Amino acid sequence: MAGETVITVIGNLTGDPELRFTPSGAAVANFTIASTPRTFDRQTNEWKDGDTLFLRASVWKDAAENVAETLTKGMRVIAQGRLKSRSYETKEGEKRNVTELEVDEIGPSLRSASAKVVKTQRGGQGGGFGQAQGGQQYGGGFGGQPQPGPGNPTAQGWGGGQQGGWGNPGADEPPF
Repeated sequence: MAGETVITVIGNLTGDPELRFTPSGAAVANFTIASTPRTFDRQTNEWKDGDTLFLRASVWKDAAENVAETLTKGMRVIAQGRLKSRSYETKEGEKRNVTELEVDEIGPSLRSASAKVVKTQRGGQGGGFGQAQGGQQYGGGFGGQPQPGPGNPTAQGWGGGQQGGWGNPGADEPPF
């Protein structure tokens, strides 16, 4: 991954994400993010919009399905990924070059909205960060159940509540 251009884009979706599947069954969601810079003009004492960047983006696998289920036209999103350039030929034989964002992470902006996060249960099994394992909750309150807290004070496990951190009381290091 050395030499790749990683960027973060904040903007609004211009349409609902389009979910498709490759012949091998891999999910891909395609969408466009419109990002318009704003600057404050001190002479007029007003905000001015700059030129809008329309950036075509794609996200793969389980994240693609999550994006298609969660995000809709007009939503403000924060997306991080790698810029990719590719060439193609139109039906008329014209050669074109495009630069697109291959999204690694995306989510709604919470600046002027709220969201409820629900962990999906797709794909393979795994003991990754935030997975409940053997009745224990690792990861400081991310994912899985049970989790101790005001709504469930008797649940066993690490994470959430007063313990914070990486989920291991007194630990300063992540569990990996």
